[in-house]
Amino acid sequence: MLEGKELILATRKYAKEDRRRSWFHLLTTCLLIVLAYAGAIVNIHIIPQLLCGVLAALLMSRMFIMYHDYLHKSILQNSVVAKAIFTIYGMFLLAPVSIWKRSHDYHHTHNSKLYTSSIGSFPLVTKKEFLNASPQERRIYLFIRHPLTIAMGYVFVFLWGMCIRTLFRSSQKHLDAFASLVLHFGVATAIWLVFGAQAFLIGFLLPALIYSALGGYLFYAQHNFPGAKYKSKEEWNYVYAALHSSSYMKMSKLMHWFTGNIGYHHIHHINSRIPFYKLPQVFQEMKELQQASTTSLSPADILRCLRLKAWDPETGKMVGLNEIYATA
Repeated sequence: MLEGKELILATRKYAKEDRRRSWFHLLTTCLLIVLAYAGAIVNIHIIPQLLCGVLAALLMSRMFIMYHDYLHKSILQNSVVAKAIFTIYGMFLLAPVSIWKRSHDYHHTHNSKLYTSSIGSFPLVTKKEFLNASPQERRIYLFIRHPLTIAMGYVFVFLWGMCIRTLFRSSQKHLDAFASLVLHFGVATAIWLVFGAQAFLIGFLLPALIYSALGGYLFYAQHNFPGAKYKSKEEWNYVYAALHSSSYMKMSKLMHWFTGNIGYHHIHHINSRIPFYKLPQVFQEMKELQQASTTSLSPADILRCLRLKAWDPETGKMVGLNEIYATA
């Protein structure tokens, strides 16, 4: 069984893009997104409109993984067309390139490292730190990790976290955050004025709420699940964090397709240069990567993940509020 650096080196053969395959996935997904949004905006009948709105949200989630892979330099590098598509997509999504890349690159090098993992991820404290925090600090912390906050990722993660707060803190470094707000709400306004309120609600707001909630939860659950392990800075190890602090999320083939195989998240953390469409192959061919902690999108697993609030070094596991207060 390969371990450490040898395991990373063994994955390098998969970190090679099939250019035609990348373009096929990108262009077909873009076409389907356009058709889904058109069906959600054009007011023919509310039922197909709603179905198209949900479909548009799922396709936007798939497109996000391609955007994510592009910024990891695993697909479609040195293409002016791809750069234009992904730049516009990132701005429309309210996750412009400069902000997403900076925070996400940091996340990859500090994944599940106590005290420094909160940038580009959900904050996590130890049980002792939570108990020693002031009432206001606890409320803020629990608000950030609250299921409704995650579900409203459109407001708290993308609109506020990615764009508005960034503009307040460092507007000159992230002008694309301002451009993102202009583009996003410009499209929203145009849809309302041209097609009406129903088209705006179903063809713009509904997809945004769904793909933001799905994306927010997936990102949360990939590192906040019952089997996740966290280490201090001194004990932290890149490969250990990838295998034990990043989940393999079991899904149906259809949901793996809509989420761009992001369920194989532990493999992505081993080698972020592997294109998303090769992750299932890596999983099947490397036994070392089949032992990861798992979760799923079942209601029971979602509840298990959402109840986790802090890391308990004494038991070596994440715990909920009941466990935190039981020994207070």
